[in-house]
Amino acid sequence: MVNRASPAFVAAETIRLESVITIEGKVVARTADTINTSLPTGEIEIQTESISLLSAADPLPLQVNAETDINEELRLRYRFLDLRRDSLHRNIILRSQVIASIRRRMIGAGFLEFQTPILTASSPEGARDFLVPSRMHPGKFYALPQAPQMFKQLLMVAGFDRYFSAPCFRDEDARADRSPGEFYQLDFEMSFVTQDDVFQTIEPVLQGVFEEFGRGQAVTAAPFPRIAYDEAMLRYGSDKPDLRNPLRITDVTDAFRDSGFGIFAKLIEKGAVVRAIPGPGSASRPRSFFDKLNEWARNEGQGGLAYVQFEGDEAKGPIAKLLDAERLSRIKSDCKLQNGDAVFFVCGPIRQAEKFAGAVRTRVCTELDLLEKNTFKLCWIVDFPMYELDDKTGKIEFSHNPFSMPQGGIEALETQDPLTIKAYQYDIVCNGVELSSGAIRNHLPEVMYKAFAIAGYGREEVEDRFGGLLSALRYGAPPHGGSAPGIDRIVMLLAQENNLREIVAFPMNQQAQDLLMQAPNEVPLERLKELHIRLVLPPTRS
Repeated sequence: MVNRASPAFVAAETIRLESVITIEGKVVARTADTINTSLPTGEIEIQTESISLLSAADPLPLQVNAETDINEELRLRYRFLDLRRDSLHRNIILRSQVIASIRRRMIGAGFLEFQTPILTASSPEGARDFLVPSRMHPGKFYALPQAPQMFKQLLMVAGFDRYFSAPCFRDEDARADRSPGEFYQLDFEMSFVTQDDVFQTIEPVLQGVFEEFGRGQAVTAAPFPRIAYDEAMLRYGSDKPDLRNPLRITDVTDAFRDSGFGIFAKLIEKGAVVRAIPGPGSASRPRSFFDKLNEWARNEGQGGLAYVQFEGDEAKGPIAKLLDAERLSRIKSDCKLQNGDAVFFVCGPIRQAEKFAGAVRTRVCTELDLLEKNTFKLCWIVDFPMYELDDKTGKIEFSHNPFSMPQGGIEALETQDPLTIKAYQYDIVCNGVELSSGAIRNHLPEVMYKAFAIAGYGREEVEDRFGGLLSALRYGAPPHGGSAPGIDRIVMLLAQENNLREIVAFPMNQQAQDLLMQAPNEVPLERLKELHIRLVLPPTRS
């Protein structure tokens, strides 16, 4: 409070917002009509006697004392001002508190925090490396680690049986939930463990963090549900299912095989499948409801969205008359439908059908407002395929982590169709967001050689690229495994934000640029000569 008659009042009127000042005065009780119970100091105020200006602020390029929409480029260019806004300020504090809580819980569980190298060799983790030229070794490059995969395995071989660390670097395109450069994860590894041991160790940490910072929202209690990859793709149309959505997808291919619905019947003859997505209580919705979903499906590149409405004992809808009573009864029974429900159908090659059925499941849930509120639903996705076919080349490649142990070991690699082999690989998912990938590692050299050979890597290439790890594995490596829950995504969920920039202090923009520090930027020619680098730039567009 500044008395209008005080000399300090004149000074206060001339000071710009966000300037740094010192106020001297007496702390007094507020009058009854000025008490603000929403503030921690709402019952007191300072009776100002003098004001000193310590640092004057220029006119502000963005407003920081209100939650208004601000251009992203402006926010990132003046991030130090953006961080003064209450909501963002709280998120950054939350991030620090979550990391401190995780560190405390991991140390309490017997883990040691180690700092693995930032300059290392390139590895096939599935994304592009950030490369760093070597001045002392012309023409050679270091890589920033996509993950400390091999180093943490080497630590297990060295006898450190519980490890965790954090930073990783990947030259990936930006997404709302993925940074284009660096990111942080709870990367941990354990020796002498099975998959169950890994789950039982990390579940209390994650459950505890979500309960501690979840503001009273419900959290899945350990042990978390485990869903096989194939089951997840069938029932949810995704390997990162949102379990707040109560809808479950059903395979109804047989009900349409040789049916009067010729479009589906002909596609099934060519190997297609049919997936059904229920719409509880939607049978009596107006025609516009179904037309809207049809239009959405067409905008998604589909031919439309077939459906049937079960009203009473009667089946209605555009394709109902093309299916006999027995087929309709089978669909109703298999999908566990009730009178008053509708059901939507997707037909196509299995991977395409699974993906679009998952999109329909999400869309119908949204339209019917079925998503469970105020809860964090966690689950494990397990039994990932070890290999998959590349859509473009038709060649077999690793589908997940190449250092994972195949289920069945060397015998499976030697006797099974590679595309049927499962791996001890797993993801942890919360509310449809993948928090982590993990695996029980392949700690046996001969199994590793065989696994890489199936993916087209010769023995010499494996030794050339992973010689350090292979050498260590030959000197007595314990069975080991781990995972790496993403810190950024955990904080996003807890802060109820949809974009990483809202929980990271100094993020890049969508073009992988740091607008505040003006990175990346050009470097002097003399520096390039020291690094033995000559630039070959793409032609500029006129």
